[in-house]
Amino acid sequence: MSEQLVGVIGAGSFGTAVSNILAKNVNVLLYARNTETIAEIKKTRTCAGQKLSDRVEVTNNLSDLPQNCNVLFPMVPSASFREMVLNLAPHLRPYHMMIHGTKGLHLELPEKKAPDFVLNKSNLYTMSELIRKETVVVRVGCMAGPNLASELSMGHPAATVIASPFNEVISKGKSLLRSENFQVYGNADLRGVELCGILKNIIAIGSGILSGLGLGENSRGLLVSRGLVEMIYLGKALGGEISSFVGLAGIGDLVATTTSTSSRNYTLGHKIGKGASLQEALGEMEETAEGVNTIRIIKQLADSQGLKPLITETLFKILEGEMTAEQGVNYLMRYQGNIDINFL
Repeated sequence: MSEQLVGVIGAGSFGTAVSNILAKNVNVLLYARNTETIAEIKKTRTCAGQKLSDRVEVTNNLSDLPQNCNVLFPMVPSASFREMVLNLAPHLRPYHMMIHGTKGLHLELPEKKAPDFVLNKSNLYTMSELIRKETVVVRVGCMAGPNLASELSMGHPAATVIASPFNEVISKGKSLLRSENFQVYGNADLRGVELCGILKNIIAIGSGILSGLGLGENSRGLLVSRGLVEMIYLGKALGGEISSFVGLAGIGDLVATTTSTSSRNYTLGHKIGKGASLQEALGEMEETAEGVNTIRIIKQLADSQGLKPLITETLFKILEGEMTAEQGVNYLMRYQGNIDINFL
């Protein structure tokens, strides 16, 4: 084992699981913002319901990580990501490497909109683009794939994709994360892989709604297959490569999150399918379901760019109370279908 120290930012279920995976190969410094969380971890050596490896130390001082670690793994919700990056930025140097695991988008609008302003993809930032925009760090990447934290914490066989335009980042991610039960693949299409992780959350909410309505596997198969087509349609419009969507970060993650009750987005959709409002469902969630914000952002982009992501638009109406879940399903079923596959 290497004596190298690697930093993980975010002590939620996924950040904790990644910390334990890293700890099989290196020592880990885990940042938790909440002082009560730190105290509980030090007392019980558990974090987010998971037993913490002896090779993981914790801190609530964010600057400890860049001062002691050359490689950082940010694992915080997208709503908090920019704030975290700005707080971290003064302590970062060009030699740092960052590999994030956040599956969300950041929408940035001009302070003063021109009368002819039209929202486009340049207003949307993936988390790697936020890092590059707000810090001096150049070597960035992401990890994405069917990585449900609950299963990772139990050591079940799993895999992830490290995506980056830099071979050094992919190689480093592989060497730090790979173990007997955790396989790591590489992909140079960073934006495409990030978009896979982002867009599949939309379909996961839809799958949860179908489950909450008590509908069967035929309907789920229909949603997942058409959902993948919609992901590719949107992914191409946003600058991703088709090949990424048919790999582990695309189909692999889509299958996991549209079928598992451990998926936050599936769980949220299930509650809505059972009759809960969006606010009621969110109030019952302990951690962030990124798909809600993604649906809202993609709906804005679609409206401004003339895109027609049918599933996303229908889910937006359900979340906003403009349709019931049953009405949404009926609307999608009545919509005139077209050619099955048109992107190959």
